Amino acid sequence: MKRYILLLALVAISLPAVLAQKFAMVDMDYILKNIPAYETATEQLNIISKKWQSEVEASMQEVQTMYKNYQTELVFLSEEMKVKREEEIIAREKAAQELKRTYFGPEGELFKKRQSLMKPIQDEIYNVIQEISRDKDYSLIFDKGSSMNVIFTSPKLDISDEVLTKLGYSK
Repeated sequence: MKRYILLLALVAISLPAVLAQKFAMVDMDYILKNIPAYETATEQLNIISKKWQSEVEASMQEVQTMYKNYQTELVFLSEEMKVKREEEIIAREKAAQELKRTYFGPEGELFKKRQSLMKPIQDEIYNVIQEISRDKDYSLIFDKGSSMNVIFTSPKLDISDEVLTKLGYSK
């Protein structure tokens, strides 16, 4: 009997601490879509990406053309010429792959450009969310757009519009 009373007392003591925690959510996709600088940065990235992609495709097309020409002229070439042409094709293919890696690799130019354009916007949003969290004493703020485990959230918990207002993009 004493154990049950002790357990009930512990639950009663810890219950207010659990209930006192405040939660909120944001929709980062919604916030980002309402920031003109983000849209501009996205457009710039798309333009740059398409330009670089066309350069890579042109380089790869050149390799394919060289290979087709080699296949066509193969019967007329001496062994030395065959080896020389094969080496040229391989060198061009490596150069094309290196160009692709330079632009689109994990530490490539597109990644660096995305970081330089997007990071300031994301940092500003993060700082505002931190400020709201401190002001309203939220224990947890999560992004409903990226959380796959959230089935339902109350619209009352969504502070996305408040974040936009503090950023200066009120609707």
